[in-house]
Amino acid sequence: MRIRATVAVVSGALALSAFGVPAAQADDGRTWTPDFGLSAPEQSHGRMAARAVTATDDLKITKAVVNGGKPIVVGTTAPKKVSVAITATDDSGIADAATFLWIGSTLESEDSFGIGQNEDVATCKAVNATTSTCTLTVTVDPAWLINSDATTWKVGAAVLSKDGQIVQKDAFGRTNLQRLSKVTVNAAPEPVKKGKTLTVTGKLSRANWETGTYKGYATQAVKLQFRKKNSSTYTTVKTIKSSSTGALKTTVKASVDGYWRYSFAGTSTTPTVTAAGDFVDVK
Repeated sequence: MRIRATVAVVSGALALSAFGVPAAQADDGRTWTPDFGLSAPEQSHGRMAARAVTATDDLKITKAVVNGGKPIVVGTTAPKKVSVAITATDDSGIADAATFLWIGSTLESEDSFGIGQNEDVATCKAVNATTSTCTLTVTVDPAWLINSDATTWKVGAAVLSKDGQIVQKDAFGRTNLQRLSKVTVNAAPEPVKKGKTLTVTGKLSRANWETGTYKGYATQAVKLQFRKKNSSTYTTVKTIKSSSTGALKTTVKASVDGYWRYSFAGTSTTPTVTAAGDFVDVK
């Protein structure tokens, strides 16, 4: 099992310099030490030393959008790079931003795990003289994930103003991480005589991050859909449940030429997925 990393932020550290996360170690011995945070202004921006905001300061984070507002869907092998867009405002303007995604009860708890930004400095685009949207990317690698990580993640955000203020929000926003799903379909026999029984089989599976394979998704509602040969619209014929191994199987009466497919609506941990239609010639 992977050793969970604590997303540790020393009190006030971000307000002075950076987010910090210790190394995480996988069971194959690889060590991962993400580097994400705001550089001190005098180092990266040539400005005064950073200071934390006070109640009278006007630096505010107004929005943080991960992956365009869509869930992050990760398969078994390919790392997924997603954008994080942080919008903030200050009377002096916005100089930089930092972010990280994390899960756990608190930043200091041993059950916490975080993923940091790829860039040293954000790309900030001014909306007007006081407001900017700063964009960064975060790469989610399935090699570091366990299946229970398919849940809601907190979005940490920090912003540096041009006059040296820094504001930090450890859990400003939320984003969902999901396990990539797949579904197959096969309608047989092909061709089939009109009025005869057609058996439609398939399988619903999803990424298992702990084994690096796709495993059957059990007891899930899946729709069997059909469209006629010259139509562009699918109609739901019936809804069945996947077996304990994710297998799908049902029968229908063949009537006209057309395409059969299975469609899964998705769950909070697994995205929607629809098979390509399997054409059946009815004689």
